[in-house]
Amino acid sequence: MNSLTVRTARWSARHPWRAIVGWLAFVVLCLVAGSAVGTNSARTADYRVGEAGRAEALAAEGHLERASTEQVLISARSGALDQTAARTAAEDLTARMRRLPDVASVAAPLLSGDRTVLMVEVALKGEERNAKDKVDALVEQTAAVQKGHPGLLLEETGSPSISKGVDQQRGDDLALSEAITLPVTLVTLLIVFGSVTMAGVPLLLALSSIAAAIGLSMIASHLSPDAGVGTNVILMIGLAVGVDYTLFYLKREREERARSGGRLGPEALVELAAATSGRAVVVSGCAVVASTATLYLASDVIFSSLATGTIVVVLVAVASSLTALPALLVKLGQRAERRAVRRARRGKPARPVRDARAGGRLWAALLRPAARHPRATLGFSVLGLLALVVPLAGLNITEMSRDTHSRAIPAMRVYDRLNEAFPQLRVTHQVVVRADASRAAEVGSALREVARRAGTDPLFTGASRIRTSADHRTSVLELKVPYLGNSAQAYDSLDHLRKEFLPATVGRIGGAEYGVSGDVARYADYPAHQNGRLPLVLAALLLVTFAMTVYAFRSVVLGLIGVVLNLLSAAAALGLLVLVFQGTWAEGVLGFHSTGSIGSRVPLFLFVILFGLSMDYQVFVVSRIREARLAGVPTRQAVLDGIRGSASVVTSAAVVMTTVFAGFVFLHIIEMKQIGFVLGTAVLLDAFVVRILVLPSAMLLLGEASWWPSRIRPAAGPAVEKAAARPSAVDVG
Repeated sequence: MNSLTVRTARWSARHPWRAIVGWLAFVVLCLVAGSAVGTNSARTADYRVGEAGRAEALAAEGHLERASTEQVLISARSGALDQTAARTAAEDLTARMRRLPDVASVAAPLLSGDRTVLMVEVALKGEERNAKDKVDALVEQTAAVQKGHPGLLLEETGSPSISKGVDQQRGDDLALSEAITLPVTLVTLLIVFGSVTMAGVPLLLALSSIAAAIGLSMIASHLSPDAGVGTNVILMIGLAVGVDYTLFYLKREREERARSGGRLGPEALVELAAATSGRAVVVSGCAVVASTATLYLASDVIFSSLATGTIVVVLVAVASSLTALPALLVKLGQRAERRAVRRARRGKPARPVRDARAGGRLWAALLRPAARHPRATLGFSVLGLLALVVPLAGLNITEMSRDTHSRAIPAMRVYDRLNEAFPQLRVTHQVVVRADASRAAEVGSALREVARRAGTDPLFTGASRIRTSADHRTSVLELKVPYLGNSAQAYDSLDHLRKEFLPATVGRIGGAEYGVSGDVARYADYPAHQNGRLPLVLAALLLVTFAMTVYAFRSVVLGLIGVVLNLLSAAAALGLLVLVFQGTWAEGVLGFHSTGSIGSRVPLFLFVILFGLSMDYQVFVVSRIREARLAGVPTRQAVLDGIRGSASVVTSAAVVMTTVFAGFVFLHIIEMKQIGFVLGTAVLLDAFVVRILVLPSAMLLLGEASWWPSRIRPAAGPAVEKAAARPSAVDVG
């Protein structure tokens, strides 16, 4: 009772106002400090992986990097296009665009093959990642030309405007998700606690933790750059774990209050909760942090950003549950005592204290199969989970490209019309070669041979002129492909370049470095990069999970069980994801257009986050079992009573967490929908199948061996004998 957790809670309980004000000051300080230093956003170079990344780096060194471009389509509002009027509008637009400081060049107008659309392409200065911030000035000029030519229709698209539209859609989606999640979470907590005040405590602490984490993440971005997804994961994980940790603590405090029958004051109750659930919260938080840190091994700026956001918000949530929460509980307890005194003075009977330990008939019924038939329950449960794993055999992982974005974004609808009017411009491969300046003529000859071979290949439609750097060391050739970026033909054209054309030409130049970049190359190289890092991350994840479980419970057996159960629930959830999102049958139900694939970031993110979150339930449930066992209760009864006593809080936490994740299913971005679905499904499987059926069955079958190599000997005495003789509520039903 003198651990750091208890000492922290004791201080907060004895100085509640200092703790509450101190917490609020900490939240404000984090926000102010974060706003002062700002966010260090990831740069274009941070995203480079594989051959495409190396080729982009070579081009950038020669100042030949690909420029961000916007395309303005000029068409008739009705009937045939008046080409004279269209070219007049194009001249006006070109003159306006060239005057903008962020515009590098404006290409000559290009007429579509069917002569219905005239296109003006505008190249922007600076990095690709910053181009979306320069779009507004271009859109203003397009609108001005549109106003001067009302008979024509001017529409703008391009990577920068699409990126800006995606960001806007993501912001709107998150607002919708919060509008759905917060009320549902509050209703769930009202059902759990039956009190508006007690239901509001977890929600307020979670929201304050999120606010502090956002500020801290801005500071952390100067160590690990933010890829634009940090806030998303802070909101998602912060609300989930923030409510969960507070819920664990609150339920234990209410249980101890019921156990004491009103004989203990608020300070003593808080200390008891800190010694039990408080320790579980700290261990759970450390497990989430340790497992999430394995994402850094992926060597990817997006995963690093996700890891940083998750780690920061989990640590802040743990801190709030150890400092602000005990103080709030003491103040609420003191208020309840004053109310009880006033009721006594008025001659009214005291309100009965609800026994928070009661498992209820529902949990007894759910645990009865494991209690009476552990072998059969374990066998059927595992077989059921393995059945969900079967669709995983057809898993198709791809990088979610620009072609998969929602068509609710106006720039995407214009992008579709651009692809239809100018099919020859759908995909562009950049062939980059770097060699000694003395070999510039040889490189040029080899690239012209590449262009000639591409000209005889039906997968290509044309080539650009060869651009050479000022020092004559770097050369770039662009090749056009008339297929969408996510098509099989586009990937085949990339294979032809990398495996046939380049090795037979530039590959024969001694000392030359070369590679193919472009959108399709990026889409191909990123999943390959992730697949290469996946074994390392998973190995580290399994080791961390095993080590944390062994440390928490001093049991190698429980460590192995935890790893196996986490793998099983994650694989089952991923199998369900494949079944739902790679097919088309659920499109209408969940509001998405199937790409026939799963986003390349989803599986790894699922395994890492789920392993961490599953430790919440594992630590909380097994802590209750071990606590009973240390008190001398036989293992069988300790397992049943521990799970029955923790079932309500675990399932309540799972419902809250699932609600948070389910809110992301309503987002338009397909990868975020998949992440929300798979995490919500995994949490439900973990809470209702693994922790109520599989875990108790396994521990009942193992008996005392569950604690190996530790030995927990029942203490002798009448109290223990009485406990051993008492049948479990699950046994008697």
